[in-house]
Amino acid sequence: MTTTRSGGVRQRKAKASAAAEQTSPQVEEVDTSEAEEIEREREEVETERLRRKNRTPKEKLEEEDDEYSPWVDILRVISFLIFASCALSYLISSGETFTWGMKHPPKYLQADWWKAKFRGPLYLTPAELAAFDGKDETKPLYLAINGTIYDVSSNRRTYGPDGSYRYFAGVDAARSYVTGCFAEDRTPDMRGVEEMYLPLDDPEVDSHWSPKELAALKEKERADALQRVHDGLLHWVRFFENSPKYTKVGYVKRPKNWLAKEPRRPLCKSAAKGRTKRTIPTK
Repeated sequence: MTTTRSGGVRQRKAKASAAAEQTSPQVEEVDTSEAEEIEREREEVETERLRRKNRTPKEKLEEEDDEYSPWVDILRVISFLIFASCALSYLISSGETFTWGMKHPPKYLQADWWKAKFRGPLYLTPAELAAFDGKDETKPLYLAINGTIYDVSSNRRTYGPDGSYRYFAGVDAARSYVTGCFAEDRTPDMRGVEEMYLPLDDPEVDSHWSPKELAALKEKERADALQRVHDGLLHWVRFFENSPKYTKVGYVKRPKNWLAKEPRRPLCKSAAKGRTKRTIPTK
């Protein structure tokens, strides 16, 4: 009986010992070489931190130069140029576009304008100018006004052979710009054009002025008429000169005193119809 009890006690002690072995914490052994490596890296980081903290201004500048990359500045410059280009396009086109897609860009943005600048002005005789009337589509389309030649190739629909203003092509038709007689007045001869603004003489009406008064009146009327002719022609000269679509390419070459050899033209019928008698002054 005693033997059995002592044997049970031994079995319980053995089980308790085994359970204690299973539940006791196990300590993991750390590799000595790995621990040394971790400590060495920590020391290196701390050393670098202290070194950077204690740098002189010169050393800081040299290190910053070594670390500098130009790509950020390049991107900044490109971004600025794109923005500036869009803003300039919007400004020059008066709000038409941000991307230079203008229907009628300024002359200094046109290749033909720069070609004419480097080439210099053309000097064409009236016969040579006539060859650029638009009938030959391989050639540019020119017109002249008051002796100056313009390239109007960008508007062949208007100035070409089938256009409503075809009478201006290949010729200096300054007179017709004022009289409105496109077909009849294809000439730069402006003599007598002022008559379209002069009143008609009528003995009955003119008798209301003394001879001296009438002479002074006629002198003033002629001066006013000449000024109107001048202003009318100047309007069209400035139109072509300032147009963004047309480029000045040269001048008409004529012999000296050519106008004296030309017969004087009568006023065309359409312009003459606008003339009226003087208005009788009220007393």
